[in-house]
Amino acid sequence: MILAGDVGGTKTLLALFDDSRGDLATVREETYPSRDFRSLEDVFGKFLIRQPPPALRAACFAVAGPVIDGRIKTVNLPWEVDERSLAGTLRTRVKLLNDLEGAAHGLPSLRTEELEVLQSGVTRGGNMALIAAGTGLGEAIVVREGERYHVVGTEGGHADFAPRTDLEAELLGSLRKEYGHVSYERILSGPGLLNIYRFLRESRYATEPDWLRERLATGDASAAISEIALKAGHPLCEKALDLFVSIYGAEAGNLALKSLAFGGVFVGGGIAPKILSKVRDGSFVNAFVDKGRLADLMRSIEVRVVLNPRLALIGAACVARTLSP
Repeated sequence: MILAGDVGGTKTLLALFDDSRGDLATVREETYPSRDFRSLEDVFGKFLIRQPPPALRAACFAVAGPVIDGRIKTVNLPWEVDERSLAGTLRTRVKLLNDLEGAAHGLPSLRTEELEVLQSGVTRGGNMALIAAGTGLGEAIVVREGERYHVVGTEGGHADFAPRTDLEAELLGSLRKEYGHVSYERILSGPGLLNIYRFLRESRYATEPDWLRERLATGDASAAISEIALKAGHPLCEKALDLFVSIYGAEAGNLALKSLAFGGVFVGGGIAPKILSKVRDGSFVNAFVDKGRLADLMRSIEVRVVLNPRLALIGAACVARTLSP
């Protein structure tokens, strides 16, 4: 029996898998609100006490944050996660991965129906890249060496935001006053969409009516902005989502260039599937290929949206299978 997890700023997904027959059979799976717990060990306590499993052979967790010497200080949670501490708690071998590194290990398991093609490109081998906006922005690279692939985790989401238009330059200036350093994650994330909206509102792109102000004050403001935008409910929301998707496509293109992702670019995370109609309207791909002299090259790269929300969990389980007891 192996234990795997996808640990994010919003939710933590844990699952037990039986791999005794060669495949990964899900035995039990639970999702928990991350901010309701003080640590990952506390989440284990709730998961394992309900139905203690037989002795674990190995465990692997994909966690949002950089892994340094087997430890992670999470970016969007007040948690510190340590392989050795977890190994003592679980009494088994434990591996920590950056969340996107874990998700990248799951890419080979995806079926055709779990992918939405945005740009067909040219089917060929080569490196692959994964970019995923959710609570934060994650990026990973899959390097091909002959018939083998090596997954490289990154913290590319925290690289400097580079505006492409005058409006994006104004957005950068506005956010710089508030945050100092402005990363892509400040824009390409759930909180980032709200940052874009606030910039447009404060720059008087359009007037915010009372009903919209009240709607955003209750519940998830970013989700409300997306929902209203997709229904063409108000120009502030529509423009915010337009900017979000265009910048998302541009950064996906940046990642493709830096990794020479001739094997394809995958768009993961929780946001893209929820705004799929907008991602498919051409603005994402137009920004992706808008790379000057390399535009033709960019048009040859396949771009697909990952529809399976369990990608990082599956990837972590795949890695756990390779660990020696």
